[in-house]
Amino acid sequence: MLVYKSNQKRRLKSSVNWTACIPLAAIIGVFWVYAATAQTAAPTPEPLTPDKVQANVAALKVGLDTLWVVVAAFLVFFMNAGFALVESGFCRRKNAVNILTKNLIVFAIATIAYWAVGFGFMYGDNGGNAFIGLKGFFLNGADNSPATLADYKGDFPGLSWTGVPLEAKFFFQLVFAATCATIVSGAVAERIKFLAFLLFSFVLVAISYPITGHWIWGGGWLSKVGFYDFAGSTVVHSAGGWAALIGAAILGARTGRYGEDGKNRAIPGHSMSLATLGCLILWLGWFGFNPGSTMAADGRLISHIALTTNMGASAGGIAATIVAWLYLGKPDLSMIVNGILAGLVSVTAPCAWITLPSAIIIGAIGGTIVVFAVGFFDKLKIDDPVGATSVHLVCGVWGSLAVGLFAVGQTADIGGGYILQAGAGPKAGLFFGGGFDQLVAQLIGVASVGGFTVAFSFIAWYVISLITGGIRVEPEEEFKGLDISEHGMEAYSGFSKESE
Repeated sequence: MLVYKSNQKRRLKSSVNWTACIPLAAIIGVFWVYAATAQTAAPTPEPLTPDKVQANVAALKVGLDTLWVVVAAFLVFFMNAGFALVESGFCRRKNAVNILTKNLIVFAIATIAYWAVGFGFMYGDNGGNAFIGLKGFFLNGADNSPATLADYKGDFPGLSWTGVPLEAKFFFQLVFAATCATIVSGAVAERIKFLAFLLFSFVLVAISYPITGHWIWGGGWLSKVGFYDFAGSTVVHSAGGWAALIGAAILGARTGRYGEDGKNRAIPGHSMSLATLGCLILWLGWFGFNPGSTMAADGRLISHIALTTNMGASAGGIAATIVAWLYLGKPDLSMIVNGILAGLVSVTAPCAWITLPSAIIIGAIGGTIVVFAVGFFDKLKIDDPVGATSVHLVCGVWGSLAVGLFAVGQTADIGGGYILQAGAGPKAGLFFGGGFDQLVAQLIGVASVGGFTVAFSFIAWYVISLITGGIRVEPEEEFKGLDISEHGMEAYSGFSKESE
């Protein structure tokens, strides 16, 4: 009996071991067949010719350039969050919802306005018109991008220098246009009708901004005069600043801002934390704003522009801290925030054509003048709750003039042995042996854009006032706050209120 059980156990073990081999045999068979098939089916690789290598390299460059451009555009888009935080922080909390809403919806409005007509006015070619483009509306038009320069055949020759698809060109230019409109929001905050702001934003991005932009970046008459603005101190910032100045002047000051005795009465913002965070977001976004304006993955130039941008911001912040400390008696945080932004705006036009020491000087001057510009506009009784005109208008003008003073020239070393392309960029500035030629061209550009934008803004604000029955809210609505009167909600519902 014991022998029988022992033999039965042996047969059972043998049966189990044999069964376990079936999956193993199946796996071996599968891989055997796959290996045999792979050996017989492998195609013969085609030999690489010089033409194919060149085509592959060109395609790779287009891909890298496009990736860089859209990532930079994403950073500029994120600046909308920075503007929203700076503006809402510098204003009273009873108007926070209104300011956040404006900064949110303005990009959507700018998108439709710029797509429908703005991009065509700015870059569309209608036989070399030096004043305005008249083709490519709704992004329709002939285009063979990413072909460049002489190889480009299309309706947008003003952007033929960059080898990325048309959609990437449009998106990058769009975020700049939206930034121009956003600048106006802060200067007219706390007393403008929501509808009036929306209408002005649309016409600014659809008409005024593209026309002056065409003069400079679209191959218009200012570009032929020799005016240069690498990333938009004039095209974006001072244009938005002029429009903001006229809006603030027409609206008048906030109730209680200036006393009957003529003295200024400060109206503190409700959250310096939000304003500081917004400043840091804008600082980050500027690394897309300025370096992204290369619209090509040129690592050496991108790195140089990123450094000049950062140097300008740092010098602006330090200078504003020192000047505010000496002039106001305290290191005012709001002035430091605006000093950093002033340095960024100041270095935006010349960032590609200056050395690092020049960037520090330009940024420091911007940080200094912004402190006095705030006081200057207060003396004129122009109430700008966030200092948008001081930062974007005044320092935008200064940054454009800085090109005529500090540009190194078309074939000079901008640092580290990097030589700009021959014939590219502005002439050498006054401080670099170039005389007054470039400075005169910059003065013409600044004055022309300012004059046109001021005239357009007066007309636009007047027409909008007729449409909306006035662009300013009623005194009672202003007292309650635009959050309740315009939107029917509060930013801090449930929190105890202090007297405002």
